[in-house]
Amino acid sequence: MLTTEQPHPLTAQLGEVARADAAAALRMLFRVDEDVLRRYAAEVASGRMPEVAREVQAALDRGGRVFFTGCGATGRLGILLAALWRGFWQQAAWEGWTDAATAADWEERVVPVMAGGDYAFVRSVEGFEDHEAMGARQLRDRGVRAGDVVFAVTEGGETPFVIGTAWEALRAGAHTFFVYNNPDEVLRAHVARSRAVLDEPGIRKWNLTTGPMAVTGSTRMQATSIELAVLVTVLEGVIRTCGRVRVPAVGGENAGGSPDRIPGRFLEALRRMHEQLLAGPTLAALAEWVRLESEVYRNAGKVNYHAFSLAADLLTDTAERTPTFSLPPFRKHGDVEAADSWAFLFVPCPDSASAWRRIFRREPCCISWSADEVRQLVPPERWPAVCEALGRITQQELMRFRIGEDGLADRPPGPGDAAVALVGDEDLPLWEAPQGSLRQRLEEARASGAATGLVLMAPAEVWDRWRRVGAGAPSATFLAGVETVGEGFWLGGPVRVVTKMMLNAVSTAVMARLGRVMGNVMTWVVPSNGKLVDRATRYIAQLTGLDYGEANRLLFETLAHVEDRMRAGRAHPPVVGLAAMRHRCGGDWAAAEKRLLAELGTCRMEPAGAAGPA
Repeated sequence: MLTTEQPHPLTAQLGEVARADAAAALRMLFRVDEDVLRRYAAEVASGRMPEVAREVQAALDRGGRVFFTGCGATGRLGILLAALWRGFWQQAAWEGWTDAATAADWEERVVPVMAGGDYAFVRSVEGFEDHEAMGARQLRDRGVRAGDVVFAVTEGGETPFVIGTAWEALRAGAHTFFVYNNPDEVLRAHVARSRAVLDEPGIRKWNLTTGPMAVTGSTRMQATSIELAVLVTVLEGVIRTCGRVRVPAVGGENAGGSPDRIPGRFLEALRRMHEQLLAGPTLAALAEWVRLESEVYRNAGKVNYHAFSLAADLLTDTAERTPTFSLPPFRKHGDVEAADSWAFLFVPCPDSASAWRRIFRREPCCISWSADEVRQLVPPERWPAVCEALGRITQQELMRFRIGEDGLADRPPGPGDAAVALVGDEDLPLWEAPQGSLRQRLEEARASGAATGLVLMAPAEVWDRWRRVGAGAPSATFLAGVETVGEGFWLGGPVRVVTKMMLNAVSTAVMARLGRVMGNVMTWVVPSNGKLVDRATRYIAQLTGLDYGEANRLLFETLAHVEDRMRAGRAHPPVVGLAAMRHRCGGDWAAAEKRLLAELGTCRMEPAGAAGPA
């Protein structure tokens, strides 16, 4: 019944359109992002963002901290927000905008709490999201206390972990905001735990409903985009009212003006960049990227991404493809049994420890509970699985994701592969200098026979210079990106939101071209627990017109057909897609499989376990 789980009418034929016309598919996705702009405009009109920024600022003045709690996409959102905040104060100390002691103090004032800890930023962790006690414990471990501010962020408004953090914040005496994306009346009618939060006067509610997602149920898209836009605006306002930093004026104005003007200027920048995403030249370049990457994957190749200032943004999108489209997650160094990752990220740092510090802007914070501590947090039947997962989500295990230059030897590019660099304004020396590390990586890939791509997020003057002298063209098969607007925002909020929209749309269009979306349904979901069985059933009902009970029966018939292959870890067709094809065409299972794979274009398949949890 949740709005975020409903199909969006604008993308009803996304899968079919993407396979025929990448640009048209991207246009569909960017049109749905207009829902985000409309909701943000409503928030601007309400005046709430500057009001909340002042409340947060007052709490910080009294020595408090700000916490962002979340699961999955909203957990990664909190980590990104904290990294942007910390990056600003690190730069402020370096540039002399404030003294070192002030910068060191205020850098620590924003704290992310993601279900499963920082390890979950790159690979999902089983057993945390479904338990309120887990959220309460993680927030308690980070020292929440009276006078702090907690933003408990959940796209659907029903995630137990996030609800647990809201109740814990209230118990601690913190100012508590519950941020969500479904209508109050729907949550009250259907989700008891959500109703309890909505009816609690001590918890402030912030409803950011935009409507259905571009891909049914994929809340990493519009739901998280509006949350990013609103919450980064709040932090921008806090910095401007704190009185502890003096940043030089940009373009004749102190970038964004007074705190009350920030939301309006933010909206203007968003609109101007979003218009570019729909414009012919930008759309055509992004479509070229989609076609290249989809063909690499279709032919069993791999993609290496390279980024520095926008590495956290790119890693977020890459990590979220695993649960959304059932792709193999990032493979750890030394793991010879796991399926190879379709895509991977490298950061131009000499080793992975420094690369992770660059992404988080701090030392990683991973979970280190004992088995006895876990026993108090989960039902007895869940205890063994959660305890087993704890051993695989430590900081030591996180470091096995070799995203620094020490990991390059693990994934050498070759013919049939691709390397793509995402370059922000501050990364230009890493590309324009002859020995710049981003340029070197793409030149090495091209020399090895791999395709290359360059995605530029920079102001118009940089694009104009590159068009004149060809600074970006020699080492890249394609050049895509956006002429950025609003660089004067101290946290770079508008650029981060548009970068997210662009990355979400490109990765979704790639997967749709590969048959991992039918209509606007994620047909490759693996129904491995009750929630996913329900989602798979609803997807089958949507695709076939069957009622829920009939769709559920068809789902289990399909699971029985592929069960042997799933248990053996062998490749098999997508369960939802196969069920829909069997219903559409009738006949035996072999015929349904053959027809499905023909429609998918001999789509690359992976073992079911390849995309499993940590």
